[in-house]
Amino acid sequence: MCLTNAAGAYARRTTARYNQRKEGCNMVRQIRLTQDQVQKFVSVTSKCDFDIDIYYNRYIVDAKSFLGVYGLDFSKTMAVSYEGYNQELEEMLGKMAVAC
Repeated sequence: MCLTNAAGAYARRTTARYNQRKEGCNMVRQIRLTQDQVQKFVSVTSKCDFDIDIYYNRYIVDAKSFLGVYGLDFSKTMAVSYEGYNQELEEMLGKMAVAC
């Protein structure tokens, strides 16, 4: 009986994870950020209840970390990855977007 309950619990957890991934579409946007925009960017990302990461070369930085974002090279294009929706974030990323 214990094995049956454990197998059922595993199946429910696996299904729940699959549904979360399916519902939460991973968005990746290419942006160009300036030193003057860092404070506003971190302020907006901190209001979001989902994870936001910045990919730059081989580094991954939490977009809610002021020091992490400020330490990046602003002369290069960065990729912002997130799974969620926030109107203010979308508007800001739209203004910073870079054509690929």
